[in-house]
Amino acid sequence: MVKIAKKGNKAWVTFTTPVLECEKVEIKGSWNDWQPEEMKKKKNGEFYIRKYLPANQTYEFGYLIDGNKWIWDDTVETVYSPFGSKNSVLKI
Repeated sequence: MVKIAKKGNKAWVTFTTPVLECEKVEIKGSWNDWQPEEMKKKKNGEFYIRKYLPANQTYEFGYLIDGNKWIWDDTVETVYSPFGSKNSVLKI
């Protein structure tokens, strides 16, 4: 799930995964050349991260589970990457 709080030309974006049976989740996105950023785990098993991103942009992203499984957020639009995997699309 993605929540956006836009303020002028910037936006606070909160990314939250569904409950996952795993140890670690990283978000990777086009806003930082796909560098992984570790998400924090909630007591209920969801993972989340909050990012401050430039608005009026379109980004692609996904979640890397335990360093080896790629998943996307199906609450937003998805596209296929040049590598054949799906990426989530974030339009701010």
